[in-house]
Amino acid sequence: MFTGIIKDVGRIQLIQQEPDQTHINFQTHLDMSAWQIGDSIAVDGCCLTITDKSDDTWRATLSAETLALTHFSHAHIGQAVNLEPALHIGDPLGGHMVTGHIDGIASLDSKTAIGEHWNYVFNTPEKLARYIVKKGSVAVNGVSLTVNEVDGCLFSVNLIPHTLSATNLGMLNAGMQINLETDILGRYVERLMQFGETSATDAIRKDT
Repeated sequence: MFTGIIKDVGRIQLIQQEPDQTHINFQTHLDMSAWQIGDSIAVDGCCLTITDKSDDTWRATLSAETLALTHFSHAHIGQAVNLEPALHIGDPLGGHMVTGHIDGIASLDSKTAIGEHWNYVFNTPEKLARYIVKKGSVAVNGVSLTVNEVDGCLFSVNLIPHTLSATNLGMLNAGMQINLETDILGRYVERLMQFGETSATDAIRKDT
C-alpha cells in the first residue's frame, strides 16, 4: 500500500528484455540500507518487487501483464521515474490509499499555465473514465492528485510548483503516456452493486 506522495525521482539504468518478461534496474537517491529483497516499491505508481540491489541501484522483474498495462512497455534508459517505498504502519497518509496496481495507460491531452500552477488535462480509456469523479482521487504516475473537472474521457488536475519539481510530471508534454490508477473505492462499489442486482433478481424470482 502507498500514499501517492513521491519520495524520489529516480532513473532507469538498465533494461533487459526477454520473451515473457523484462528486467529493469532503477537508480535512486534514497537510502537503501534498510531495503530488502522482496520489498515493494512503487515506480511511476506501479508496485514492483525488489529482486536484487547494490549501492544506489535496485532491480525488478516486470511480467507481460505489467508491461501491457503500463508505459514500461516503451521504457528507455535514463527515463525519470517517480519512486515511493511501501507505506509502514504509523506513517502519515498525506495523499490517498494507493494500491500500486495500475488500471491502464492515459495520455496528457493538454497543459495550461495558471499563474505559478499548471492545469493538466488527461485523456483516459473509456473503460476507466467511469471511475473518475470530480473532486475524487487519482494516481498519475504514482502521484496522488485531486480531480478538478471531468468531461467524458477527459479529466483535469491542478499541479502546484512543488509537485512539478518533486515528480516527473513537470517533464510531461502533450501526447505523452502516464500510468493511471483510479480510486479503488469506485471499483468496490461497482462490484457490490453487481452482486446486489443479482441478489434482488433472485429474490423476485423466488417470490414469484
